[in-house]
Amino acid sequence: MQSLAVAVWLSEAARAIGPQFSFPQNAVANEQIALRWTHFVAGIIWIGLLYFFNLVVFPTMKQLEAPVRGKVYPVMMSRAMSWFRWSALITVIAGLRYFWLILAADAHNAGNPALALKWFGAWFAAWLVAYALIYPLQLPAKGALGNGWLRASGVAVVVILASWVVLRMNASPQSSNSHLSISIGGGIGLLMMLNTWGVVWRVQKRLIAWTRAAVDQGTPMPPEAERLARWGFLASRAGFWLSFPMLFFMGAAEHYPFLSSIAN
Repeated sequence: MQSLAVAVWLSEAARAIGPQFSFPQNAVANEQIALRWTHFVAGIIWIGLLYFFNLVVFPTMKQLEAPVRGKVYPVMMSRAMSWFRWSALITVIAGLRYFWLILAADAHNAGNPALALKWFGAWFAAWLVAYALIYPLQLPAKGALGNGWLRASGVAVVVILASWVVLRMNASPQSSNSHLSISIGGGIGLLMMLNTWGVVWRVQKRLIAWTRAAVDQGTPMPPEAERLARWGFLASRAGFWLSFPMLFFMGAAEHYPFLSSIAN
């Protein structure tokens, strides 16, 4: 009897001093945390590799001798690009679904559920146009168009204009800070994902194959290899710089309500 009392006492004490778990029973809340966790993990892999390429790989490859570079490059980049492109896609897919849930909640609060689709369509269209404008600014060029500052200025102007457009189209008294912040941060992320698949991967898979053939079979690198390498570098560097405002706005969505007084 005494041992039972002690056991009961210990159980109550553990409950009193231990962590209190109370999981939400709301299906939307559970889906949101699953989406955010997936978004975070995949995003860390994606952006981490982007920083690795720009801060480590590109400078290191320039310092290696050609025979060493030929052996290292195909092996390292084949694995890296697999993680890079798929983590980018997963990040954006999870983010799009999470963004839709926020839009649906804001539309519901506005008393017009149809607004969610209108907001999403306007947002998606604006950033697709922005990517179409940024794409040629990343192509290798000579003369004034080859100037890095001119390229960067052009990309910055397009991103700023696209951000202004989506805020104008999506802002309303019922638009939450998460809605508006992700409209910008998520839009920039979409640009980066399109670059990952539309430029970086297209370039790298050719360079990997050509470099492997040059090492294994002695096949000379095609004349366009240098141009493609430059194109891939410019696209990767654009993503590197775009990641900084993207991360700011994604963080501000939940932690810095400067675009709307509605937290979520």
